[in-house]
Amino acid sequence: MAQKEVQLDRETFSCSICLDLLKDPVAIPCGHSYCMDCIKDHWDREGEKKMHSCPQCREIFIPRPVLVKNTMLAVLVEELKKTGLQAAPADHCYAGPEDVACDVCTGRKLKALKSCLVCLVSYCEKHLQPHYESPMFEHHKLVEPTEKLKENICSRHNEVMKMFCRTDQQCICYLCSVDQHKGHDIVSAAAERTERQRELEGSRHNIQQRIQDREEDVKVLQQEMEAINGSADKTVEHSEKIFTQLIRLMEKSLSDVKKEVRSQQETEVSRVKELQEKLEQEITELKRKDAELKKLSHTEDHNQFLHNYPSLSALSESTHSSSINICSLRYFEDATAAVSEVRDKLQDVLSWMRVNISVTTTELKVLLSQPEPKNRADFLKYSCEITLDPNTANTHLLLSEGNRKATYMENKQSYHRHPDRFTGCTQVLSRESLTGRCYWEVERRRGAVYVAVAYKNTSRDDDCGFGYDNKSRSLFWNNDSYLFLYNEYETPVSGPQSSRVGVYLDHSAGILSFYSVSDTMTLLHRVQTTFTQPLHAGLRLYDGTTAELCKLK
Repeated sequence: MAQKEVQLDRETFSCSICLDLLKDPVAIPCGHSYCMDCIKDHWDREGEKKMHSCPQCREIFIPRPVLVKNTMLAVLVEELKKTGLQAAPADHCYAGPEDVACDVCTGRKLKALKSCLVCLVSYCEKHLQPHYESPMFEHHKLVEPTEKLKENICSRHNEVMKMFCRTDQQCICYLCSVDQHKGHDIVSAAAERTERQRELEGSRHNIQQRIQDREEDVKVLQQEMEAINGSADKTVEHSEKIFTQLIRLMEKSLSDVKKEVRSQQETEVSRVKELQEKLEQEITELKRKDAELKKLSHTEDHNQFLHNYPSLSALSESTHSSSINICSLRYFEDATAAVSEVRDKLQDVLSWMRVNISVTTTELKVLLSQPEPKNRADFLKYSCEITLDPNTANTHLLLSEGNRKATYMENKQSYHRHPDRFTGCTQVLSRESLTGRCYWEVERRRGAVYVAVAYKNTSRDDDCGFGYDNKSRSLFWNNDSYLFLYNEYETPVSGPQSSRVGVYLDHSAGILSFYSVSDTMTLLHRVQTTFTQPLHAGLRLYDGTTAELCKLK
């Protein structure tokens, strides 16, 4: 009965060399047991040293012990095989290179189940039992297994760090509190943890609230996306039906035009054929009459000639040439002109339709884009470093301050020839192309300045400055007024005067805004359009003017 109560696991009767159940078990002088073949192989590899050791305790034996099978242990192993052993730990229960190993296990170590912050030891399930069963471990703190237990020991005093110095924001031991941290604001680690735990819970609450808010935003955007997709699908389907109807109407109109033209063709051809036949008959009759007259002209008998002449000389009524209405190639020009007019009107309608669709799409992009910045701090989040391109600078502009500053000069500067250079207007483009969201500021020292954005291929004509073509937009800025220019169209702009103008660009949303910058930002002018190419910042200066692209922090 007592035997049945004995609980032995497979590891107890396993060879620590092969890790399998003992086969022909032998006990060596130090008391450890091995398979006979395993210990023989181990000692054979040590044979050249003339001394032999235990693989577990490393005790040295000289000379080599004589191995004798331990009959009692062999019988016990065989009996326990029959009665059954506790299941051996599965391979995944043993500690691997990335696992925390039990500090108590000998030989092949099991994975640790918990680490004790008091003992500063990690335990597997078996060796952890005393902490659950014995009252002496009641106040020990068990945590998830960790290899960082040594970090809880003070490297200076080799004591557990149970205090926290708020002055230096670090964990310390009791001796530290009366030594180098004397006079500091010191509390127990548990008290500091409680305080930080409250802060952590507050942070988690805020994070969870933000997660909830963002999830709601995601749902709204998902609904918006579904609505957009649904609306777009319906619009495409409806447009396909309408254009199919238009195509059918066009085909029917083409058929009607063809029928009408062919009908007129048949009528006119029939008229012309009838007139042609009459003329051919008249020609035949005239040829016959001409032959008779010719014959009469050769009659030698005067009396016969005079007798026959009256009857032969009389001619039948001729077809008048005015009855032959020849329209040359203009028979169906009116029809061609009418069809061409329809085509031109249809092109205008389709062009108007494309523009409306483009505007609607742009407005939709604006609705879905991120909100515009509200204050200068928000704008500065999109600030970008911009420099002026010397290859585009007019020869009367001097660039300085790392190509951020432009000054109008009376004398020409010695720039080399370049196809991108402005030769007429005293202006310059930025080296950097601008896409996405960008913000920059221009400071004017004196004179009048055009602050512009333009495509790279904006006009280089001598008389075409920024804002005077459809590839650039500019804000004219002097001491007492503003003026916005695009494609030669001028728009007066009102707003407070300042020495600095800010420019905000959201390329994908098609937004361009100009601001007067001082202690506050005042919107001067805002453009909503569609940009088809990357943009470049631009400056145009007059005599005595200096302008600089500001460095923004």
